[in-house]
Amino acid sequence: MLSLASLQLPHHPHLFFDRLQKTHLLKTTIYTQNRCDQATTCLARLSTTSSSYPVDSKTSLACLKPLQAILFDIDGTLCDSDPIHYNAFREMLQEIGFNGGIPITEEFFSKNISGKHNENLCRVLLPDWDLPRARKFMEDKEDMFRRLASEQLKPVKGLHEMRKWIEERGLKRAAVTSAPRPNAELLISMLGLSDFFEIIVLGDECERQKPFPDSYLKALQALQVSNNHAFVFEDSVSGVKAGVAAGMPVVGMGLRNPEKFLTEAGASFVIKDFDDPKLWTSLKEFENKEE
Repeated sequence: MLSLASLQLPHHPHLFFDRLQKTHLLKTTIYTQNRCDQATTCLARLSTTSSSYPVDSKTSLACLKPLQAILFDIDGTLCDSDPIHYNAFREMLQEIGFNGGIPITEEFFSKNISGKHNENLCRVLLPDWDLPRARKFMEDKEDMFRRLASEQLKPVKGLHEMRKWIEERGLKRAAVTSAPRPNAELLISMLGLSDFFEIIVLGDECERQKPFPDSYLKALQALQVSNNHAFVFEDSVSGVKAGVAAGMPVVGMGLRNPEKFLTEAGASFVIKDFDDPKLWTSLKEFENKEE
């Protein structure tokens, strides 16, 4: 295993690590704060709208020839976890008298909470609270989420067929999430994906979270793959923006967030699940182009 002293981060998003140090969760690598800090200079030059890849609704995945990697968000992409998050937030926010004690709506959750990092939600939902108290509220909410998820979590339809397709082609894969570490570990384990992902990049251990591209760029760097040969699955507006800003096409997962929002954020196209014919038609076009 190589030392961090030998790491040289690139000064351009198309160049990636030649040497990497890894820590393992089962067979999975998690990249943490000390690795993220070293990329600050490079990533600070990238905005949430910068993209070296022209992504629009007509983009075909076939143009990624040869496809080398697929990057996945976790919540709402691999599993339909948004309703569980919604129920946890609704109950806990009502208990503290948020919005005059009136329960939040699913629309409010989708627009103001879904896909956002807890650190940002502290300021959005609890602006009058001191930060330690707000953080404790978020920690308690995540505890409730994990309790509910352990009983209710289900994979998105077609996930295991998607996994088989990826494994048969030897593609690299990474999970890139804004979720806290305990959530990421629980969901990946419950979905039977502990030995599937080569790395997990945790947004809360990077300096900037989605919609900034930092976490997706780190995944590319860790996999040693160019953004010209990878694409992203994402379900939230902030996640779509992060993938696009990292220079990759993004396939939107439209389980909960409206297709219009994901498309406006930059998604190449939006699917309802991994069984969606739209996805498999696009993948077939890619395969045909490689022949």
